[in-house]
Amino acid sequence: MLSVPDARRALVAAGAIALLGSAGYWWSRAGTSAVAPPGPAPIPVTVAAAGRGDVPHLTTAVGTVQALESVVIRPQLDGILTSLRFDDGQQVRRGDLLATLDDREQAAALQSAEAGLLGREAELESARLDLKRYADGADRGVVPRQTLDQQQALVHQLEAAVAAARAGVAVARVNLAYTRIEAPIAGRTGIRRVDVGNLVRTTDTDGLVTVAQVDPVAVHFSLAQDLLPHVRGLAGQARVRALDRVGGELLGEGLLTTVDNAVDAATGTVRLKAELPNPDGRLWPGQFVTVQITTGWSRDAVTVPAGALVRGRDRDYVFRVRDGTADVAPVTVAYETEATAVVADGLAAGDVVVTDGQSRLRPGSRVKVIGQDTPPAAASKP
Repeated sequence: MLSVPDARRALVAAGAIALLGSAGYWWSRAGTSAVAPPGPAPIPVTVAAAGRGDVPHLTTAVGTVQALESVVIRPQLDGILTSLRFDDGQQVRRGDLLATLDDREQAAALQSAEAGLLGREAELESARLDLKRYADGADRGVVPRQTLDQQQALVHQLEAAVAAARAGVAVARVNLAYTRIEAPIAGRTGIRRVDVGNLVRTTDTDGLVTVAQVDPVAVHFSLAQDLLPHVRGLAGQARVRALDRVGGELLGEGLLTTVDNAVDAATGTVRLKAELPNPDGRLWPGQFVTVQITTGWSRDAVTVPAGALVRGRDRDYVFRVRDGTADVAPVTVAYETEATAVVADGLAAGDVVVTDGQSRLRPGSRVKVIGQDTPPAAASKP
């Protein structure tokens, strides 16, 4: 059992310990409250600089490749096919011999017509000599005037007969020429539809073969009638590109040549035709392609990647980065594609805008740039 002095000393020691503990607690609280809490961490974003350049206004449609000219080769008279002078898929020139028919009947007809012409010409020559003698006799009064007139009429009659005979010779020559079937255009032959030895007729619907001009080639496509004011005056000027429907690979590039003279009332579209060089044969008649046509240009325009745009309730905006802080910049978009937006006002070339990470941003947010997109490239002037 403790004595009274010892008990007092124990109580004093316990009080001192409690006082020191309380002082340490409040001291630690005071030290903690004196240090300011850290701010929010910067938000990682990807940025791009606004560019400046000429941007084409592109409209996309589905087009069909067609031969610029296509001819079904048919005989112009009935006959036996004696030869074919082409291979399937061969490139031919205008005037090349493609096939021949049995020409014996036509050759005999030409010989007969030429012989008939010679006979008529001989009769005419004899009649003219008689007319000259009758004229001399009439001047001397030994030949009646009536005889002279009759001879003159006979000469005219024989002149007409000679003209008819010459026309007969010309017809016979044409018929003989029809036995040689030549290419009316330059192009590529298809697969032949008849073999040598068959009787071919002018009424055969399939003909012998088809020749199609595939360089240059035509592309037909349709656009909504709302675009008619933009394309109506562009024939011979607007650039047209044909792309592969599967991979988007460029197959050819040319110019718009024709805008149809009427809008299709059933579909509300207007048909257009473009002509594209096709030296390597990448465009084939009947092929479906994606068509891009340039309907206008934004000249010397401020551009940003389309991913930088944020759709607001009242207007579009972007987050512009300055000194590590993102602020809202309302913009007016004049034209937009999948990759590029043309900004009419609200930005200047060189301004840095956020292209990825906008969903976490608020006006005044601190940002950390973790990547940079390539600014939109300027297009070449047409």
